[in-house]
Amino acid sequence: MSPVERDVLLDTGPLVAVLDRRDQWHAECAAELPNVIRRCLTVEAVVAEACHLVARGGGPAHAPLDFLLAAGIPIVGLETGGHRRATSLMHQYRRTPMDFADACLVALSEALLISTAFTTDRHGFRAYRPPRGKRFELLPAGKSV
Repeated sequence: MSPVERDVLLDTGPLVAVLDRRDQWHAECAAELPNVIRRCLTVEAVVAEACHLVARGGGPAHAPLDFLLAAGIPIVGLETGGHRRATSLMHQYRRTPMDFADACLVALSEALLISTAFTTDRHGFRAYRPPRGKRFELLPAGKSV
């Protein structure tokens, strides 16, 4: 399956939560993952953020990257045009605010017409708009923290 056939953006929160049983989102994300793992893709900025957070929590910094590679989840690198769109989005959503990883995911969503996000960032991804101006469908669906 190519990255274009993938239709779920994987954000940092679920990646960290799946790897850390102490995370408040662990149970929900671990339960959702088998349903969406073959549909997921992510961006390099998410990987960097997840590696940092896992290491800060005392885990091995390489764990998120190892997990993504073992699961076959594509890691997309944005080209210059995608980075330009990411900075534009960060300006647009500065009141939310939007970090670089989220901006890269939203830019990717626009490029690939993806409107589903596997995220724990309910505040941000409820405010961000995917292609066609609708709201993102958020996974896991049951939690609203």
